[in-house]
Amino acid sequence: MITDTHTHLYSEQFDDDRKAMMQRAKNAGVSRFFIPAIDSSYSKSMFQLEKDFPDDVFLMMGLHPTHVQENYLEELAHVKKWIDERHFYAIGEIGIDLYWDKSFLKQQQEAFKTQIQWAKEKKWPIVIHCRDAFDEIFEVLESEKSDDLFGIFHCFTGTKQQAEKAISYNMKLGIGGVVTFKNGKIDQFLNEIELKHIVLETDAPYLAPIPYRGKRNESAYITEVVDKLATIYQLSFDEIAKITTQNSKDIFGI
Repeated sequence: MITDTHTHLYSEQFDDDRKAMMQRAKNAGVSRFFIPAIDSSYSKSMFQLEKDFPDDVFLMMGLHPTHVQENYLEELAHVKKWIDERHFYAIGEIGIDLYWDKSFLKQQQEAFKTQIQWAKEKKWPIVIHCRDAFDEIFEVLESEKSDDLFGIFHCFTGTKQQAEKAISYNMKLGIGGVVTFKNGKIDQFLNEIELKHIVLETDAPYLAPIPYRGKRNESAYITEVVDKLATIYQLSFDEIAKITTQNSKDIFGI
């Protein structure tokens, strides 16, 4: 059993072949799909995905940092409404992204902190999106540090020191297609990080692994990530799948 802890299966990029894509993933051994939120405009399609695949799909709720704009308070109110109405498996994806635009940094920090506090109240994990913002992310995590703060550092692409720091805040490292890239760098030190700190992800339809790089990613391609980790940790494919799935259960509680 393989768990994809981060996949945007509701993306319009899958509208033409979603059912076939899900079947390909299941044929590849993927049986658990955790679905991060982006903003309110995606909620309807996210809930439809859950309705269509009730045994396989596990939803998160949150406001993605690149979607923190002038209306971010309305978007946060949407998140709060839904987390008070029903169960989600995490608050995510949330965080700080300074790659595209730095003008909303203050609002991103506020939204990140607010959503962390909601997660702690619910005793739910958080799923962090970080791009060009490790210092800013760690500053917020330090201010919110507690036993109730835990989750996944999605699409981890930092250094060994940053990995260790993320782990110190009760975060697992979400490892996906980047680990297969020649310039991905994380493969150079990952064997020094215990496997108990690792979960698998695709971030589909983005960041397809080698040999699919540049194409639409899908959850079936997670086997390329498992193969790479099997080489890095010198374990079998099945051992990587089993251990990382157990790690995901420890985080999501299911």
